[in-house]
Amino acid sequence: MRKPQRVVIVGAGAVGLSCAWFLQEHGADVVVLDRSGVGAGASWGNAGYVSPAMAAPLPEPALLREGIRSLLTPGSPVSVSGRVSASMLAFLAGFTRNSTAARWRRGMAALGPLGRDSIPAFDELVSGGVAAEVREGTYRVGFAAGHHPAGLEHELETAREAGQTVPFRSTSGHEPPFSSRITQIVHLDGQRFVAPGQFVDALADSVTKRGGEIVEGAQVRSIGFGQGGLQVTGTPYRGDAVVLATGAWLPELARPLGVRTPVQAGRGYSCSVSWDRPITTPIYLPGVRVAITPYGNRVRVAGTMEIAHRDAPFDRARLDAVLRSARPLVEGADWDDVQEPWVGARPLTPDGLPLIGPAKMEGVHIAGGHGMWGLTLGPITGKLLAQQIMSGIAVPELAPFDPLRSR
Repeated sequence: MRKPQRVVIVGAGAVGLSCAWFLQEHGADVVVLDRSGVGAGASWGNAGYVSPAMAAPLPEPALLREGIRSLLTPGSPVSVSGRVSASMLAFLAGFTRNSTAARWRRGMAALGPLGRDSIPAFDELVSGGVAAEVREGTYRVGFAAGHHPAGLEHELETAREAGQTVPFRSTSGHEPPFSSRITQIVHLDGQRFVAPGQFVDALADSVTKRGGEIVEGAQVRSIGFGQGGLQVTGTPYRGDAVVLATGAWLPELARPLGVRTPVQAGRGYSCSVSWDRPITTPIYLPGVRVAITPYGNRVRVAGTMEIAHRDAPFDRARLDAVLRSARPLVEGADWDDVQEPWVGARPLTPDGLPLIGPAKMEGVHIAGGHGMWGLTLGPITGKLLAQQIMSGIAVPELAPFDPLRSR
């Protein structure tokens, strides 16, 4: 196989930009096309967690047990809103089939190698010139009375079995900024966190400084062969290879290329608030599925999983529900000082595993469907996929994520 010299990447989020950066490491000339701009999808406003130990398939028995009542209850941490389309029904049916203990464990085993090498991939970016601050700190996961950390501890133990180093311990008693309602805390070490918007901006800046091109407002309509090889239409560019990393917008371009797995938008909301004392490490509230992360001199609050159309308008009531659910569990926040309200569409797959690898059309590759873990797994996805594209040799760690797999 002739080594690709020029690669077109469609999508300028954490995954697409990581693919571009690592392709440059192999000597490829890259151009990145995005329908909006750098980090415009799920990359900008997420919680900023770089936590491979917590990266798990979303379909699992405990979530399924929350049942239809939760899905149809407005303000619930996981809910369906808007018109239920045929593609959404297909996703929900596949999600239900995959919500078994056996499939969850297989998914954890598949994600293990990516999680093991996730943080080293971030380190490689930073040492290679990406001017981003990737901070280390102990995650604190708080459980209110009536909830028990056994489920999380089991998840972390399973991540260990899959090859990750996962140091954690559990304590009881009141510990600020948790309120007195939080009675047990799991302390998870060895993870990282970032300001996600700043991270993707720094990654984009590094790609361009190394000779790459980023085209914002690009309208890519299809991929095919034309005179001179592979080309994208709409905003026309040619390349020896193409990578589709368009997040929740993946089906339009990928389905004609043999990718039949539904990709459903699971929208998350966030904002920043002020706090009366410094918070230096991430906090997670699993009972309400809310993440709280240091964000400059403020704190970012992120949460909810809204199964909805990816382009649905921002719903302030959803963000208010996130803030309302966190309010009694932590102390020190100024809940009236809300800034930077945001919504972004996470790309969910029915089995909770990303789609990484070749499509049916020769030279076209998929990198998407990472769900809540696009930031955490973006750099290692880019590294392994770039290696596979440029060498022409299948990377074993990517085998479970075949984009052409059945639902």
